[in-house]
Amino acid sequence: MNKLFPDLNHTIENFDTSSIPKERLPTLKLLIDFIQDKKDVGELINLNFVCTHNSRRSHLTQIWAQALAAYYKISNVYCYSGGTEATALFPKVVETLLKSGFEIAKLSSEINPVYSIKFGEQTHPIIGFSKVYDHPFNPKSNFAAIMTCSHADENCPFIPGAEKRIPLTFEDPKEFDNTPLQTEKYTERSLQIATELFYVFSKIN
Repeated sequence: MNKLFPDLNHTIENFDTSSIPKERLPTLKLLIDFIQDKKDVGELINLNFVCTHNSRRSHLTQIWAQALAAYYKISNVYCYSGGTEATALFPKVVETLLKSGFEIAKLSSEINPVYSIKFGEQTHPIIGFSKVYDHPFNPKSNFAAIMTCSHADENCPFIPGAEKRIPLTFEDPKEFDNTPLQTEKYTERSLQIATELFYVFSKIN
């Protein structure tokens, strides 16, 4: 497995899983079990992270999950994201990931731009752009739908093709947009997501 960028590797090595509230662990176990079961039988591990606008939390979870699968050298993991509607990958998410050690290039400049997101020098880039969860870019079957926001979880009770649905929801950093706390809260949310996914992949045998 290709090595991660040094700055990103340093960020990951400082995660503290003891900060995860105990009440989160049963939900994380659902994701652990899905990944482990697929790995045990040698099947592709397709994870589609779903939020309302596919602009913040679903991208953070997709990108961190792909990087952490590589960190733990777990192959056949393919991470996607989508929304109940498409908007755009929010620029503050890009800024937050850059500070964590990812390398990101903006490939287009339309209203919904496309980004190349890399976690290692020799790795395939993650292609980041906002899309609906059933966009042709995403898998049609044999995947876990991980619901990263309560609004999408409550208002989209059925995801066609999903083998498993996991309500791994996070608070929306959007609430702090255009406030003095914006940078702090986006960093906090990214760190929470990354730490919980670090825990998930650390449990895969």
